[in-house]
Amino acid sequence: FPEMLSNPRLLPVEGTSNVMMNQNVSLSCHVDSGSPPVRYTLFKHSQKVSTLNRPDLTPSLFNVTINSASDVGEYKCKAENNITHGGKYSNGLSFTLIEPISKPVLRSLTSQAKEGQNVTLSCLSENGSLPITYIFFKGNRTISQPVKMQKREAAMIFLFINSSSDFGTYKCRAQNSFRNNTKYSNSFNFTLAEERSHSQPLIISLVLILLLFIIGFALAIPFFIIPSYKASK
Repeated sequence: FPEMLSNPRLLPVEGTSNVMMNQNVSLSCHVDSGSPPVRYTLFKHSQKVSTLNRPDLTPSLFNVTINSASDVGEYKCKAENNITHGGKYSNGLSFTLIEPISKPVLRSLTSQAKEGQNVTLSCLSENGSLPITYIFFKGNRTISQPVKMQKREAAMIFLFINSSSDFGTYKCRAQNSFRNNTKYSNSFNFTLAEERSHSQPLIISLVLILLLFIIGFALAIPFFIIPSYKASK
């Protein structure tokens, strides 16, 4: 006996709803039960995009190109046969537009440090779809857990400079949901801050006292020394 169609299912063929600009994507629309032939119609924002006829219950494939932000959804498909009046509609499907991340920048408020000092490193990718996950490295060794940032803010790590080995090369890595898109930052090295000698303040004080003495002596010449010399003659 002729059988009414079940509600169709609309799915991305590649299994992910993440897309990038100018990408071609395929959508699969199919029913699990019902009497063929079946006519499938794809809609975007309630506007008809395309219609395909299938002689059996095999899925119907629609190709869509993401040319702008308006192309990310919402999509639905309608399935009809000879006895399903008005057709049956699928679930709604919307894509998420993703953007590859830019090379992250690793920086610190200070480039000089000394042993026993606390320092901070920050890592930020200016472009790329959120969330972005950051990891910090020293050389080839991971020194942090993955830090997932939901906002366009820098990930930060706090370090303690314990010995000269902590003045090595630091980097960070950033990645998001964009496939095969992992970027490493610039290298960053702390330099050892020069320790001031304890004798420097004393030397500076002595030099200032000597200068003041010379200036005082120079000022005294026209007022005291010259008049005294003339008086003695």
